[in-house]
Amino acid sequence: MKESSGNNKILNGKSFKFGDDISTDLIAPGRLFHLRSNLPEMAKHVLEDADPDFASKVGPGDFVVGGRNFGLGSSREHAPTIIKLAGVGAVLAKSFARIFFRNSINVGLPVLICDTDKIDEGDKLKIDLKTGKIKNISKNIELEFSPLPEVMIKILDDGGLTDHITKNKGFNL
Repeated sequence: MKESSGNNKILNGKSFKFGDDISTDLIAPGRLFHLRSNLPEMAKHVLEDADPDFASKVGPGDFVVGGRNFGLGSSREHAPTIIKLAGVGAVLAKSFARIFFRNSINVGLPVLICDTDKIDEGDKLKIDLKTGKIKNISKNIELEFSPLPEVMIKILDDGGLTDHITKNKGFNL
């Protein structure tokens, strides 16, 4: 769930914890290639090879929490798209594959680099995209990440790069 608080962008949700090296094939299994033209249907299978019940458990605004190298593998643009379509508010990980990171911002899915060791499955989180603060409400601790540059927040607010360009009649920083 996203709320605006002044200039801050606040996200609230529950964490779903995954480990290191979550590949685009685990996110969007290759056997479902035939669903690429029906992404809402494909989103019903998001991350099912990592957690078969994930798509049925995730709620609007919840978070995917990974370890190192999240999104490695082939450049499946639909991988971050189906994560977003499943209702995920943001993906948090220690590191991301570069193209997955870029594709996520382009489709309007926040991806945050942070230490995820102090986040467990089911923890309730409150994330401030502007200040770079993560409040783990379940553990009453605060974590930090590098705040997103203003241009990324604008792209995310507009729903992704294509919507940002359309809204601003070009790329507007």
